[in-house]
Amino acid sequence: MGVFMVIVGLFLMVMCACAAVLRWNELRYRKKGLPPGTMGWPVFGETTEFLKQGPNFMKNQRARYGSFFKSHILGCPTVVSMDPELNRYILMNEAKGLVPGYPQSMLDILGKCNIAAVHGSTHKQMRGALLALISPSMIRQQLLPKIDGFMRGFLSNWDNKVINIQDKTKEMAFLSSLKQIVSAESSSVATEFMPEFFKLVLGTLSLPIDLPGTDYRRGFQARKNILKTLGQLIEQRRESEESHKDMLGYLMRHDDSNRHKLSDAEIIDQIITILYSGYETVSTTSMMAVKYLHDHPTVLEELRKEHMGIRARKKADEPIDWNDLKSMRFTRAVIFETSRLATIVNGVLRKTTQEMELNGFVIPEGWRIYVYTREINYDPFLYPDPLAFNPWRWMDKGLESQNYFLIFGGGTRQCPGKELGIAEISTFLHYFVTRYRWEEIGGEKLMKFPRVEAPNGLHIRVSSN
Repeated sequence: MGVFMVIVGLFLMVMCACAAVLRWNELRYRKKGLPPGTMGWPVFGETTEFLKQGPNFMKNQRARYGSFFKSHILGCPTVVSMDPELNRYILMNEAKGLVPGYPQSMLDILGKCNIAAVHGSTHKQMRGALLALISPSMIRQQLLPKIDGFMRGFLSNWDNKVINIQDKTKEMAFLSSLKQIVSAESSSVATEFMPEFFKLVLGTLSLPIDLPGTDYRRGFQARKNILKTLGQLIEQRRESEESHKDMLGYLMRHDDSNRHKLSDAEIIDQIITILYSGYETVSTTSMMAVKYLHDHPTVLEELRKEHMGIRARKKADEPIDWNDLKSMRFTRAVIFETSRLATIVNGVLRKTTQEMELNGFVIPEGWRIYVYTREINYDPFLYPDPLAFNPWRWMDKGLESQNYFLIFGGGTRQCPGKELGIAEISTFLHYFVTRYRWEEIGGEKLMKFPRVEAPNGLHIRVSSN
């Protein structure tokens, strides 16, 4: 009996201590003018609930506090905005005290020169350098031929095989980007580079706790290894003095054709940014497109008809060109609908550079603002029958240009690689649907937050057309 009472006493003491810590943390952030909300534990905040519950956490908080509330997620005091009008204002007004506010883990691992971390004149310089690499003329003349050649080889010999399409689309997105960045050396560095890159990706969405075994530690170490590989590659190219018609070759030029000259550190962070941003969206959208097409045969039939029409106009091994890409209207609609329904991107982060008023509340300097755009994708007023996979809704170009179309970001931070990503996914789908048919096996579970993924893979049995 005595032992039982001691255990009960210890339990009550722990509970009281926890309640006191939570209460103390709430009082720390109870400043006049702040939005309503809860802050959770010191340091950790409500990150665990946010990552585990995802959309349900957001809905519960909105039910309690409205569409503008405070929290503490991913290591930062944060205000969450779920108001469409306010979200658009935030994204369109970077010059008015709002700058990118990505988590510390992402800033540490992607580098201080990455385009998502810088602002003002530095952002203009980095964005200009990036846009020069992925402009429509560059896609048409240099990148699309590389993408086409890569996809034709990558999608060969899948007949009569069971493959994990999640793993394959990850490989595809990474290797396709690498081919565009370092064409000549892509095969030799891919084996060493790819596993390090995958660790880097995992580390960007983790608490910045630098302890052995954490995703953050592994991601940061992977960055160091990637820096070494890319640094050696730059030195080798300088010593050889050969000219290279790829992204790295363009970034290294110091003649008049390169108006945005960068340091080696900036070049490396630019390369990491290109790999990172393209990888996540291209791989996941491609995987989910395969999933949705399998589940909606009438959509697949329409898509296949579009691509078979393109192949009928060409010789057997003739690559697709810019005109073919521009003619893929239904393919573009499938990509947009996949991005909307799967919600590949849940929102974007901004940071206040000064104390400011938003929505009638005072937001302190240095706080993050999470522009949560997920719910817009399921708004029945914008997208009738929002849970249906209906690419035909995008055949009206007006939907792509409406004010709340934030699938690819907004304002000055709209994804600069949007058209390049669409070109890669379109080319992948072109060769996949014209060569193969497929069926799912296993019925694996899909997770939609914080990343869209199949924890046990997404397996399909592939057969030739």
